[in-house]
Amino acid sequence: MSKVEDFLTKAEEQEIVEAIRMAENNTSGEIRVHIEKTTSKAHFDRALEVFHELRMDETKLKNGVLLYFAVEDKSFVICGDKGINDLVADDFWDCTKDIMSNHFKSGNFKQGIVDGITNAGEQLKKYFPWSEGDTNELSNEISKG
Repeated sequence: MSKVEDFLTKAEEQEIVEAIRMAENNTSGEIRVHIEKTTSKAHFDRALEVFHELRMDETKLKNGVLLYFAVEDKSFVICGDKGINDLVADDFWDCTKDIMSNHFKSGNFKQGIVDGITNAGEQLKKYFPWSEGDTNELSNEISKG
């Protein structure tokens, strides 16, 4: 089995999908999680590539957020779209990264991802609140590479 398959159990994956659904109940923002074993590219560059592959740059308000994980590399990136980046400070995602990193240091990956998603949803709600007629533009399922 690859490290990607060992990273989370099916039950943990479902908890993460549910966290995305709950977070998106309060915002028009779209949150995705992508997990892969490793990359030969710079992690941020690979996260941007995955962002585009998942068509996250096609949301109506340009308010998608990708949580990208390279498991074997022990690295993760939070990548927001133009609509978010145009409105927020450069350190906008630092609190979310810190929450996640603290869990990861103790080996609690699922809770780190869930708390990161919850925090991202709270942050997005400030700039992109949910409104009548908002639709879920992107899948909540975890993608794997």
